[in-house]
Amino acid sequence: MSRLPRNRPGRKEREMNPIMQAAADHLQQEHQQDEALALTLLRDELLRLGIRAELRDNDSALMVHRPRVGLPVWVFVGYGGAYYSWQSAERRHPINDVTGAAKVLADYAGR
Repeated sequence: MSRLPRNRPGRKEREMNPIMQAAADHLQQEHQQDEALALTLLRDELLRLGIRAELRDNDSALMVHRPRVGLPVWVFVGYGGAYYSWQSAERRHPINDVTGAAKVLADYAGR
C-alpha cells in the first residue's frame, strides 16, 4: 500500500463554516432548553405528589429521591426527546404525559 498523499478533504475543509456552526449551536441550545423544560415540568409534578426531586448537571438530569432508604433515581430525556427514561433507559414514559410519568416514577421510587 502506497503512502502517497490522499485526495480527500482534510480536517480544515471538513469543518463547518461559521454560519453553519452558529446554526448547529442554536439548534443544540434549543434542544437542551426543551429537555430542561420537560424535566422541570416533571419535577414540579413529582413535588405535587410529595416526591422530592431536583435538577442536576446543568438541567440535563433529574435526581428523584426515594422516600425511604435507597439510591436516588436519575431521570433523563431520551429517545430524541420523546421519552423520560430511567434505570439505564430500561424504563421510560412518553414525555407528553407528565402526570402519568410522575405517577409511574413515584411508584418506582417507592412512594
